[in-house]
Amino acid sequence: MDAGVFSERGLFVCFEGGEGAGKSTQSRLLHDWLVEHGATVLLTFEPGDTPVGKELRRIVLDPATGELSDRTEALLYAADKAEHVDHVVLPALARGEVVITDRYVDSTLAYQGAGRTLDVAEVEAVARWATRDLRPHLTVVLDLEPETGLDRFTERDRIEGQSLEFHQRVRQGFLALAAADADHYLVLDAREPIEEIAAAIRARVEPLLAAAR
Repeated sequence: MDAGVFSERGLFVCFEGGEGAGKSTQSRLLHDWLVEHGATVLLTFEPGDTPVGKELRRIVLDPATGELSDRTEALLYAADKAEHVDHVVLPALARGEVVITDRYVDSTLAYQGAGRTLDVAEVEAVARWATRDLRPHLTVVLDLEPETGLDRFTERDRIEGQSLEFHQRVRQGFLALAAADADHYLVLDAREPIEEIAAAIRARVEPLLAAAR
């Protein structure tokens, strides 16, 4: 795996995983813990945490959009990431902040690559270009069987509504990414109690925070 670019300032932490795995909950808990310990923290998400991104999010997630070319979908997600990195993530890291994002490049590789069965290397080339090859210092993968995660939704957006086989491929995509770069990943069983998961995340983040400038 290409080493990519790691910010020399700040700390960049990403949460990944399938639907209903608890990414938003754990992102928020880590944010609150870091703030309590005096860190300046930016909590963000993809897709949609920029003005342009909001429109892109509506297109890719609204069931009313209907069928898109798989390549079109991948490019829309890449466009959201380009805006997010340039206008949200990089400026915060340059200020020396901790950036926590709910989803990043791995979601594109897992959903549009593995899930849509596009060539993952081709999807990665586009996504890495869009994000200036910026990598998280740590990616936390919350692993959960798709059957369990999808049951947590009464209504599903355009991506959540894909087939179970699609979501199974997505899950394996995340696990493959983590296995290829264990130094920068933490894989946790999302079925464990919320506080136990949060404690494991804090234990992994704490030394990274001490090393950050």
